[in-house]
Amino acid sequence: MTAAMREAADAVGVHPGDARLLGLTNNAVFALPSAGMVIRIARSHRLTNRVYKVVELGRWFEQVDAPTIRLAPNVTQPVRAGTLLASIWSYIPPVAPAPTVEELGPVLREFHSLGPLPERLPAWDPVGDARSRLADAEELSDSDRQFLLDWCDRLEAPVAALQQRAGSGIIHGDAHVSNLLRNAAGRVVLCDFDATCLGPWQVDLVAVAVGEVRFGQRGAHATLAEAYGYDVTTDPDWPLLRDARELKMIAAAVPRLRSSAGVRAEFAARLHSVRENHQHARWKPFAEIGG
Repeated sequence: MTAAMREAADAVGVHPGDARLLGLTNNAVFALPSAGMVIRIARSHRLTNRVYKVVELGRWFEQVDAPTIRLAPNVTQPVRAGTLLASIWSYIPPVAPAPTVEELGPVLREFHSLGPLPERLPAWDPVGDARSRLADAEELSDSDRQFLLDWCDRLEAPVAALQQRAGSGIIHGDAHVSNLLRNAAGRVVLCDFDATCLGPWQVDLVAVAVGEVRFGQRGAHATLAEAYGYDVTTDPDWPLLRDARELKMIAAAVPRLRSSAGVRAEFAARLHSVRENHQHARWKPFAEIGG
């Protein structure tokens, strides 16, 4: 990924001397502070369409002054990064105080009110996303694969019914404090648009609510509910929304099972807790897990 980052930097004429890795999940994300850029590389050719989607979204965000980060100016995108594709964004240096879950509420309200929406934005599809991750997962046991596929089958019809019943607007798709930044002007903005799509707005309140249960983030959900003006855990569709979120949180690990023993152990623990219906079992964030 470092070699790919260097190729992307060379392609746009900047020096990667002070580059540092910000994250390594489905994307390798590098900050280049001296160049004022963040290079975000999709680590799989399966994610190529996502890169084109986030670039198109980035252009639209600027047009409507969305509460989001901005694409790097004067860069033709996407950018080739070795054999992979990257999007390049303007770097936002850390600014105190760090964004809070209380600030997430109004940012999401503003985001949900954006329009007119861009064309070709995909529909919220947690089942399809999970199935795509399972398609060539060589590290899964037969029993784990079948359990996850059965889970997808069970959710498919209820998710489709919810989509039809609730209608849809733009949703971030992975709304939590780690995807917030404070820019130099003090404005709190969203980042990471891989999961951005059209769906029920309630979806964007679920990550914090489930995170409180699974990661022990005490008080975060109540704060978000007050700041946004809605408690998603009182929604009639809360059990389905939670189920879909937890499927995403488990399936997200599948591409990393081969390369990380820590991820394999956490994946097994999460799957066991769901199989045994341990609804309050604590999970460890994959972002905190090394090799």
